[in-house]
Amino acid sequence: MVILPAIDIKDGKCVRLLRGDYSTAHTVAESYMDTALKFKAAGAEWIHMVDLDGAKDANQPNKDIFVDVAENSGLKVEVGGGIRTLDTVEMYLSAGISRVIIGSAAVKNPDLVKFAVMEYKDRIAVGIDAKDGYVATEGWLEQSDVHFVELAREMERVGVKYIIFTDISRDGTLSGVNLEQLKAINESCGCNIIASGGVHLLKDITDCKALGLYGAICGKSIYQGTLDLAQAIEEAKE
Repeated sequence: MVILPAIDIKDGKCVRLLRGDYSTAHTVAESYMDTALKFKAAGAEWIHMVDLDGAKDANQPNKDIFVDVAENSGLKVEVGGGIRTLDTVEMYLSAGISRVIIGSAAVKNPDLVKFAVMEYKDRIAVGIDAKDGYVATEGWLEQSDVHFVELAREMERVGVKYIIFTDISRDGTLSGVNLEQLKAINESCGCNIIASGGVHLLKDITDCKALGLYGAICGKSIYQGTLDLAQAIEEAKE
């Protein structure tokens, strides 16, 4: 299983949110590059990065940060937040980003996902962010009537290989992952499922591994020291 340490960027700074609430943003690290290099030193191969400004406003104000990490950290970078057009997908992938995450557009413009996957294959991931089982969009500010399992199956049908699943109610809470929903989405489709939201302790990593998930994203747990990244990576490999 792959462990992806996370850096969320807002106004050019490394921040964390509680349950996606922008008003809770607080800085967790002074330097995005120093943080990425620490992740690399701990054994990480991938880093998960989110443009929080982009997620809300559908633009890419922090793109230079992500490209800098891709070019200079030695890590493979996956980026999400505000990716709503094929031009944006192409811009990131041509700049050295390894994988881009399409979120809101998977609900509102499924053709974008279909065409992106046709062109870029497994360099495309879809982010499915759920609240009470239903998908939220626009930086989690809007709620849809699409169930997360329904969307996962639709994404598999158009050729998506990677799905990042987040239970919004647990994101940034250190309350543990939602094993019930992760099991449901993993069993409902053949995509590689990456767990996001709620990772707290090493047990969350072992639980995700036991479900047969492809990966797990770790953010607040690393910054607050409840999870040792190097230990998590070793546990995931075994």
